[in-house]
Amino acid sequence: MELIEKAFKIEGMSCASCAQTIEKAMRKMTGVKEVSVNLATEKMHVKYDEASLTDKDIKEAVSQSGYKVAPDTKKKTFVIEGMTCASCAQTVEKAAGKLPGIMSANVNLATEKMAVQYNPEQLVLSDLTNAVKEAGYEAHEEIETGDAIDLDREKKAQHIKDMWQRFWISAVFTIPLLYISMGHMLGMPLPGVIDPMMNAGSFALIQLILTLPVLVLGREFFIVGFKVLFKGHPNMDSLVALGTSAAFLYSLAVTIGIWIGNTEIAMDLYYESAAVILTLITLGKYFEALSKGKTSEAIKKLIGLAPKKARVIRNEQEVELAIDEVQVNDIIIVKPGEKMPVDGVVVEGITSVDEAMLTGESIPVEKTIGDAIIGASINKNGTIQYKATKVGKDTALAQIIKLVEDAQGSKAPIAKLADIISGYFVPIVIVLAVLSGSAWYLAGESGVFALTIAISVLVIACPCALGLATPTAIMVGTGKGAEYGVLIKSGGALEKTHKIQTIIFDKTGTITEGKPEVTDILTVNGMTEDELLVLAASAEKGSEHPLGEAIVHGAEKKALVLLKTHSFNAIPGHGIEVTIENQTLLLGNKKLMIDRGIALDAVEKTSDALAGEGKTPMYISKNGQLAGMIAVADTVKASSLKAIEKLHEMGLEVAMITGDNKRTAEAIAKQVGIDRVLSEVLPEEKANEVKKLQAEGKTVAMVGDGINDAPALAQADIGIAIGSGTDVAMESADIVLMRSDLMDVPTAVELSKATIKNIKENLFWAFGYNVLGIPIAMGLLHIFGGPLLNPMLAGAAMSFSSVSVLINALRLKRFKPSSK
Repeated sequence: MELIEKAFKIEGMSCASCAQTIEKAMRKMTGVKEVSVNLATEKMHVKYDEASLTDKDIKEAVSQSGYKVAPDTKKKTFVIEGMTCASCAQTVEKAAGKLPGIMSANVNLATEKMAVQYNPEQLVLSDLTNAVKEAGYEAHEEIETGDAIDLDREKKAQHIKDMWQRFWISAVFTIPLLYISMGHMLGMPLPGVIDPMMNAGSFALIQLILTLPVLVLGREFFIVGFKVLFKGHPNMDSLVALGTSAAFLYSLAVTIGIWIGNTEIAMDLYYESAAVILTLITLGKYFEALSKGKTSEAIKKLIGLAPKKARVIRNEQEVELAIDEVQVNDIIIVKPGEKMPVDGVVVEGITSVDEAMLTGESIPVEKTIGDAIIGASINKNGTIQYKATKVGKDTALAQIIKLVEDAQGSKAPIAKLADIISGYFVPIVIVLAVLSGSAWYLAGESGVFALTIAISVLVIACPCALGLATPTAIMVGTGKGAEYGVLIKSGGALEKTHKIQTIIFDKTGTITEGKPEVTDILTVNGMTEDELLVLAASAEKGSEHPLGEAIVHGAEKKALVLLKTHSFNAIPGHGIEVTIENQTLLLGNKKLMIDRGIALDAVEKTSDALAGEGKTPMYISKNGQLAGMIAVADTVKASSLKAIEKLHEMGLEVAMITGDNKRTAEAIAKQVGIDRVLSEVLPEEKANEVKKLQAEGKTVAMVGDGINDAPALAQADIGIAIGSGTDVAMESADIVLMRSDLMDVPTAVELSKATIKNIKENLFWAFGYNVLGIPIAMGLLHIFGGPLLNPMLAGAAMSFSSVSVLINALRLKRFKPSSK
């Protein structure tokens, strides 16, 4: 009997009984050895005999229980080559989306990548790359290595360099061409040999000669533009190619006419329009590439944090290895001032570590044996040795980079309108160009006039601005969040956060530290505070109770020497009885003291007041006499009050959810200014409490850090996990706060508002530009006696619109939370 273990993703579970139902159904199956269903992660782990049970049988059993095994999906990212505008992105998305097995395909024009979720049983990746190729583009699977990232950066830098070279060489030919073709109109002198009045043939020929190099340099516009046009998916390049080709071919026909003998048409040449349009659009593309590079600076900074080499002990020798060669359990040596290569645990030495670049925490953290090390943090002052626990893709830094990349590649719902319009935009513009040119010609204008109109319409329309409006803002916004330790997992989460009306905080470990501490000591009968603390801590030394641990920790902080216990008796639900140096000690709650007949009059008033503050009083008696009382409480984080005040300023309702009794919960809520208290809530009921608030019509965010918060984080409109929390909580959340600082919650909301405002500005500009620009190009102003738009100005306007959207998105880089 050969057992194998597999995990299955389950859909449709809503509570613990769902998990129980599936487990019962699976245990009845022949060949199943073990089964466990985790509601928080929505996964079922099954250990079974492969000979007597198949995956199909398991899926059927789950289905008969009323649930569903989610398809075994994979995610892959592809680098797309050849895209120039939003229409290209739409075409690639449609080509991929039609394939069987594709769950989702998102193309990001700004990053030039496509994120695909697919069922590997239904889709072969070569089918996907072929479909993209068929649409007129190239798709290459992204390789996630340090070398590949460096290669990608080099490629982008080379592209920027190439665009600049294309522009300045084009400009060298375009400037004299512009002077020859239009200078004489402004009274500028021309040599007789190329004067249109004296030598019309030479005048036309020199313009043709100067235009040809610009066409060759801009050949990519024609190659791509016509290729996708003939495939039925025209893009921005198609518009440029059609407009400049029309201008060039018309001018070529005029040149032939001049050489045949018709010199009167010398002023009908359009070479300069073709050359200037190509040159200006190339300049626009250069600025676009430059701006795109700046939007992903956050990723570059994060990648740049990781050191390239590590000093490792191998065969009792100290050797220097490339970071990719470090393995789990390797012992790594790091000297002062050096970066930690990977994640691990200190095995030798003491130091302080600067983790600011990952957590935003500026104060160095003390590290000693047993403490965790985060890769890419900086060793400040001591030499340490630590054991590698996570390397390569598994390190905290690699996970953060992946998270930010995924977010930057995702789409926000606000982008849908732009996407829909982009899909129809280019064909509509081509139709408008033909119709407007034809209409003017039929209205009695010359062929030159009609051509001017058609070319202007083609080159002023800008689908790029529409395509770049949302992704560039999301890239900058999520990158900016990463700088402040706020990791936003998707564009959708970034958008939805600005709509939040109510924020629910889990109490333990979120509003409070999650570790009880001694807050008050009250003594009677002549005992000092330190003496009472020594007795209590000595008694609790063997206890595993959190309140007992807090008392022991309180004594250790004061460096008090504990006494030996001679007997230890736990009294369940009451406390403990201990003998220390022939003294009988009782330590426990009020009920224990009353049962043993110990009077509490001396401390009763104070203990009631402390209980009202959410503290837990523990009484200590010695040889039948009250010795005093120690109060223990889970203390409120320093940032909690400040964060809740800030959220109130922003007009948000703040709630707290906890399993504590109502009195304790309300005491904590009073300290920090909570609006609504949800107390005595069992872990499995937290998600239902979120649902109740949503039923009131509120957009709800949940902030938590534990496994028991995961269902509530998933249920909330926005789940926010504290970085010090569990992996399950962080997996279920939409936003992860790298620090345990609640001030990052208002930062996330502020960042969302700033990003959405920026996206709306970008979309307004992109739509507004096209809505105003296209009618002007069609001759709207001319109807009312105004000027006619020159195709060269149309080309300049087209380039400016894309660049302006990118520049506006880059303004987000100046974002600073009001709390900083």
